[in-house]
Amino acid sequence: MIHPVKRKVEGTFVALLFHKQEERGMQLIEFETRCVKQGEIHEIVTTTHFDAIAGDRIDRVGFLGFAEIQCGGVIGKGDPVMIQNQVIGRVLGFDDCHFPNHYNILISTVETCTAHDLKLEVESTLTFGEG
Repeated sequence: MIHPVKRKVEGTFVALLFHKQEERGMQLIEFETRCVKQGEIHEIVTTTHFDAIAGDRIDRVGFLGFAEIQCGGVIGKGDPVMIQNQVIGRVLGFDDCHFPNHYNILISTVETCTAHDLKLEVESTLTFGEG
């Protein structure tokens, strides 16, 4: 598969979350990319699921919070995710249980993380992709 060349999508945390769940029951949607618009707010969720595919149930999760998109673009499966200039994992995919309000953007990480674990603050920066 040839990956598209695209710009980084940048965001800023506007609300933080501090809980983890072992049986959340999110489900990866079939689409591996999603377009996001400037100003949209999406929920950022970490998971230790690495090899999940469309339709798979995602249970082990840690919630980071909600981030406002600063510039529109395309977020895709496999994109590196940086918070405060440190790579924390890669985009696993998307859950749309709250759409059209927002997507849950699932990030594969070594351990499930919360805002507390990553020492996040409101206004902490977030970047998807290598640009």
